[in-house]
Amino acid sequence: MTNSSARRKKRTRKLKALKSRTILLGVSGGIAAYKSVELVRRLKDEGASVVVVMTGAAAKFVTPLALEVASQGKVYTSLFDDPMAHIRLPSEADLMIVAPATADIISKFAGGVADDLLSTCFLSYRGKVILAPSMNWRMYENIFFRENLGRLIASGYVIQTGPEKGDLACGEEGIGRMSEVREIVDAARSALSKKDLSGEKIVVTAGPTREYLDPVRFISNRSSGKMGFAVARIARDRGADVTLISGPAAQARPGGLKFIGVETSGEMLEAVSAETQDASILVMAAAVADYSPAERSALKVEKGKEMSLTLRSTPDIISAISGREKRPFIVGFAAETGPNVERAATKMKLKKMDMIVFNDVTEPGAGFDVDTNKVVIIDREQRTAVELMDKESVAAAIFDRVTALRSGTKA
Repeated sequence: MTNSSARRKKRTRKLKALKSRTILLGVSGGIAAYKSVELVRRLKDEGASVVVVMTGAAAKFVTPLALEVASQGKVYTSLFDDPMAHIRLPSEADLMIVAPATADIISKFAGGVADDLLSTCFLSYRGKVILAPSMNWRMYENIFFRENLGRLIASGYVIQTGPEKGDLACGEEGIGRMSEVREIVDAARSALSKKDLSGEKIVVTAGPTREYLDPVRFISNRSSGKMGFAVARIARDRGADVTLISGPAAQARPGGLKFIGVETSGEMLEAVSAETQDASILVMAAAVADYSPAERSALKVEKGKEMSLTLRSTPDIISAISGREKRPFIVGFAAETGPNVERAATKMKLKKMDMIVFNDVTEPGAGFDVDTNKVVIIDREQRTAVELMDKESVAAAIFDRVTALRSGTKA
């Protein structure tokens, strides 16, 4: 890493949704307990303080020392080491996570059993609890276990993430794998985020489109989808009902929202048109191709010495939506090569958008396929410069301005 890139990295702001929050992490006795070490690290990367409570069975799978090193704090394993820990630890926590949550500990929670430190902490806790179930598929599908889990979810303060279907520790395949660490962290961020977008239906587009010449060749662009996916995650975390419509993008599909995969600009127009019928906000973060081949061959075009390609303009999705009598609040994006802020402002007016997000892709850290961005948020009232920061922070700044405009308050 060069000195300049090191300085840029140091200056980049990162949204830490869990900053200064205390998370009580319960680890019960399943094979997935080894993932809890990485979960602690990821939660701390998000700015959280993590206090770990382990069952005796959990210590058979991962040592308390490993979790103590990861959390940089005391790991609690017994009711009798600290007689008031079952009251003090829950009272100090902003969120409780149990990962892995075995059939045994879930059933104890549902039945109000309190025979170890983790189960007594659960009974004492008064906030949101995230459960990440992990067990054999037969146990997960057992009718009595399902009743226990259902009783907890129905309480309204227990959130379930996972389990996933896949290869299990016993060598079988089925549902029962604990959610990936990333998904548990996402659930924690969502649980602790402000819900100022609750009641909104937000449609977000992301990624590039592919405009086909023949079955194997297409015109596309460099969009990675990272900005659009970040926008969708932040909208979800802040309580919105989110539909993410994405072209081909090598990004992990976010949970907790509706996902529609498309390829061409025509397919994206069709999906956006349908999903915005009852949407309140549309965020067009996708890099929709401006042109497509005028003709598409049904067979692969043979390689030749020269080839002429006639292009036609693709449909303008924003104009199609903004021209409706009943339309959502529209946020567009303008990726430019140079400081062409005025061109972005003109585009906003011509296409009847409510807001446009300008970014110069030639700026270091603000181009394609990077985790950061530097933008100017332009609306009818003001222009807001957003310094270089991670894309989720940029997404949060966009929604801060959207909510301020729609509520009539100053941002």
